[in-house]
Amino acid sequence: MAIELGHFALVLAVAMALVTAGLGLTLWRGAAWVTGFARQAAILQFVLVGIAFAALIQAFAVSDFSLALAFENSHSDQPLIYKITSTWGNHEGSILLWVFILTLFGGAVAAFGRNLPRDLLTLALAMQSLLVAAFGGFALFTSNPFARLNPVPIEGRDLNPILQDIGLAIHPPLLYVGYVGFSVCFSFAVAALISGRIDAAWARWVRPWTLASWLFLTLGIAMGSYWAYYELGWGGWWFWDPVENASFMPWLAGTALLHSALVMEKRGALKIWTIFLAIITFSLSLLGTFLVRSGILTSVHSFASDPTRGIVILSLLAAVIGGAFVLFAWRAPALSTGGLFAPVSREGALVLNNLFLATATAAVLVGTLYPLVLDAATGMRISVGAPFFNLTFSILMTPLLVVMPFGPFLAWKRGDLLAVTGRLAAAVAVALAATVIAFLLSGFEVPLAALGFFLGFWVMIGALADLADRVRAGRIPPGDSFRRLAGLPRSAWSTAIAHFGLGMSVIGIVCASSFSTENITTLHRGEATSLSGYSVTLASEQSLAGPNYDADRITLSVTAPGGMTRDVSSEKRVYRASSQPTTEAGILTYGLSQLYIAVGDPSDGGHVVRIWYKPFVLLIWLGAVVMAMAGALSLTDRRLRIGAPARKRHTAGAVE
Repeated sequence: MAIELGHFALVLAVAMALVTAGLGLTLWRGAAWVTGFARQAAILQFVLVGIAFAALIQAFAVSDFSLALAFENSHSDQPLIYKITSTWGNHEGSILLWVFILTLFGGAVAAFGRNLPRDLLTLALAMQSLLVAAFGGFALFTSNPFARLNPVPIEGRDLNPILQDIGLAIHPPLLYVGYVGFSVCFSFAVAALISGRIDAAWARWVRPWTLASWLFLTLGIAMGSYWAYYELGWGGWWFWDPVENASFMPWLAGTALLHSALVMEKRGALKIWTIFLAIITFSLSLLGTFLVRSGILTSVHSFASDPTRGIVILSLLAAVIGGAFVLFAWRAPALSTGGLFAPVSREGALVLNNLFLATATAAVLVGTLYPLVLDAATGMRISVGAPFFNLTFSILMTPLLVVMPFGPFLAWKRGDLLAVTGRLAAAVAVALAATVIAFLLSGFEVPLAALGFFLGFWVMIGALADLADRVRAGRIPPGDSFRRLAGLPRSAWSTAIAHFGLGMSVIGIVCASSFSTENITTLHRGEATSLSGYSVTLASEQSLAGPNYDADRITLSVTAPGGMTRDVSSEKRVYRASSQPTTEAGILTYGLSQLYIAVGDPSDGGHVVRIWYKPFVLLIWLGAVVMAMAGALSLTDRRLRIGAPARKRHTAGAVE
C-alpha cells in the first residue's frame, strides 16, 4: 500500500509542477494570486515528493522485494543503515533523490522569498517547477522506482559491495544538494532574463543560494574523495575519473559564480557574465547527471548502462540548456554592462580569478569529453589521463594562487598595486621562510615541491595577513587590534578562512603527491617489513562472518619511529549474495599523516601486503572542511542569509 501511495504522490507532484510552470511562465505579470499559488504549489510539491521518497525508503528498510528496485539492490541480511542507503545506491532511487532535493530547494525559495519582487519570484518558482516536471517525468516514464514484481521473490540480489559503506549515506546526498542547489541560481537567471530585473539586488538574492550549493558541493566532493581513498584500496585520493571531473566542473564554475556575484552586488558590474555563469554552472551539473546515467562511461561511480535513458537525459539536457542559452542570446544585447573599473582593482582581481577558473573548467571539460566525442565521430578510442589534467590544471592554478592574496588588499574601482605589494612584503617573507623549512625537512627529493609549498603557504599566510591588515596589527595597541578583530564583518572572516583552507589543501596535495612512499611485499605470520621508519609485522590471521559477508582478517602490528606500537586490521571480504570480493584497508593516523595498509591475495603461504605512508594527507580533506565552514559562516551574515532583504522602493532597471 505504501508503494502505491508513493507512486501516486510522485504522479501528483509532477502534475502540480506542470500546472505551476504553465501558470507562472504565462501569467508572471498577473495578479498576486499567481505568485501565491506558485509558492503554495512549490511547498506542496516538496511534501508530495517527500512522501514518495519516504515510501521508497520504507520498502527498502523492511526488505519488501515486491518492489523491483529493492529486489535488484538490497538483501535482507544487510544492516539497516545500508538498506536505507541502498535507496539511492542505484539509478532510479538516485533520480528520485534528485527530484526530492529539487523540490526542497523550490519549497525553500517559496518559504524564504517573501520579500522578492513578485514577478521574479513567480518566474523563478515556475522554472523550478518546470525542472521538477522534467525530472519527475523522467523518473515516472523511463526510470520508475515503484515498479512491482509478481511473483514476489524470496530474497534480493544485494547492493554492489563497494557501495555498502557509510560513505554512501553521506557522499551522494551532499553532492546532490550541491548539484541541485545551483538550479535555484539557474531559475533566478532565467527569471531575470525574462523580466529584465538584473541589478545589484538580484546578485544579493542569488548569492546565498550559490553559497549554500557551493558549500555542500565542496563537502560532497571531499567526502567522495575520502571514500574512494579508503574504500577502493588503491590508496589514491583523486584519479581524474570522468565522473569525478563531472562533479569538479560545477564546483569550479560555482566558485567563479560566487566571486562574480560579489562584484555585481558591490559594484553593479559583470551583470551579463554573472547570468552566464549561473546558467553554465547548473548546465555542468546536468552534464554530470548525463555522464553518470547514460552508460557512455565505464566507472565505479556509474549507476546505469541503459542507452535509452541516456538519450532521454540528453534530450532534457539539450532542452534545458539550449533553451536557456537561446534566451540568453536573445536578451543579453539589451542588458546594461554595469559599472566600470580599472584593471588594477578588487573587481579586476576577481575578474582575473574568474578567467583562470573558467579556463580550468574548460580544460577539464575538454579532457573529459574529447575521448567520447572522438569515439562517437571516428570510432577511435583514446584516453585522457592524469598526466594531461595534472599538467594543465597546475599551469592554470599556479598564477591564480599567486595573485589570490592580492585581491582582498586592493580597493574597489581603482587600486594601488605597488602599495599592496609593500603591505604583503612581510607575508612573502614568511611564506618563503616556511617553504625553505618544509623543503629542508623533506630532504630535497622533489624540486617542484618547493613551488607547491610556497603556493600553499603564500595563500594561507596571505589570508592571515588580510586579517592582520584589517585590524592594523602592529600599528595600534594589541588590545585595540583584538577588539577590531572581534568586530570584523563575517564576510571578511569567511574570505580569509576559505583562502586559508585552500592553502591547507594545496600543502596536503603537495605532500601526498610528492613524498608518499610505498612498499609491496609478501609477509608470513610473524614476519616484518619497514617503510619510512615504521615497522609492520603480520601478527595474526582469522576468518570471521559478517552480517552478509565472510571475511579473512589480517591483523598487523605497527611500530612508529617513536616506539609506539598499534594494531591495525585489513580484510578481504566476499559477499554471500553476489560472491563479489572487496578489500577493506587498514589505516592508522599519526597527526596529519597516515599509514595505509591493504592486504592482497595469499601468496606462497603468506599474504601480499601493500603499505603506503602518506605524509600530511589529511590536510587535503581538512582544507575542504575549512572552506565549507567559511561558507557556512558567510551564510550567517544577515545580508547573505537564505532569503531576501526587504524590497527597496526604487529599484534601478537593468534593461536599457
